[in-house]
Amino acid sequence: MKGKRLLFVGDSLGNNQWESLACLLHAAVPTSKYIYDKGGIITLKFQEYGVSLEYLKNPFLVDVSHDKDGRILTLDSITRTSIWTKTDVLIFNSYHWWNHTGTLQGWDYLEVGGKRFKDMDRMKAYKIGLTTWANWIDSNIDPTKTRVFFQGIPALHFAGVDWGEPKEKNCNGQTKPLGGSTFLGESYPGQPVIKEVLSSMNKSVILLDITLLTALRKDGHPSIYGTSGQLDCSHWCVAGVPDTWNSLLYTSLIS
Repeated sequence: MKGKRLLFVGDSLGNNQWESLACLLHAAVPTSKYIYDKGGIITLKFQEYGVSLEYLKNPFLVDVSHDKDGRILTLDSITRTSIWTKTDVLIFNSYHWWNHTGTLQGWDYLEVGGKRFKDMDRMKAYKIGLTTWANWIDSNIDPTKTRVFFQGIPALHFAGVDWGEPKEKNCNGQTKPLGGSTFLGESYPGQPVIKEVLSSMNKSVILLDITLLTALRKDGHPSIYGTSGQLDCSHWCVAGVPDTWNSLLYTSLIS
C-alpha cells in the first residue's frame, strides 16, 4: 500500500472504522512520523510509507442541497465525487441516517425525478439513493486502479428485546457478548437492499458483512462512557469491535 490513499466515505460509523484503522496502523509503527489534519477531510498520513488514511463525512452518499424549502435530499443526484476518483481504496457506508426522524432527520424534503416529497417509505428512498451511488461507481471507477468496499450495517443495542433479553433496557452495563452465532432479534430491512443493489452492479464492490458479528456484541459500545456523556449504543469502542471490520478489510486487500 506504499504511496496509496484509503478513503472512508459515509457517516460516523465509517469514521468509527477509520479511527480503528488509524490506531491499528499507529500501534504497528509507533515511532513513524505522521501528519494529522482535521480539516474538511480528516487525514492521517504516514510520511515514511506515503500512506494516507482519510475520512469524508457524507452520510447519504447522494446530494443534499439547501434552498427556500430547506434541506433537499436528492435521491437521484450525486455530484460531490471529485476526490473519490483520486483514491486507491474506497470504503463507503450509509444506512442509519435514512431512518432518523424528528430533530435527527437530515432533510426537509426528498427529491427524485424533479418531484419533492415530505417523506416516503424509508427503504424505498434508501434503495433509490443506493442505486444512484451504484450507478456512479459503475460509470466512473476503474477496478484495476481502485478497490471499492461497502461497510454493512452495524447493529444497534438500544433495547434488550432486540437481542432476546427483554428485561435489559439497552447496552448500558453489558459486559459480555451474546453466546453462539445466532442473533435472536429482527434483521435490518436495509440488509437485503444492500445485497440486491451490490449484486446488480457491473463493477465489483466487496461487502464487509458486519451485521451479525456486531449484533452479538451488545457489550462493545461506549454506553455512558463516551466523549458526549450521553448513552451511546450505536457507535463502538476503540480498541474493540471495529478492529474486526478492518481485519476483514485487510484480508480482502491482500487476497
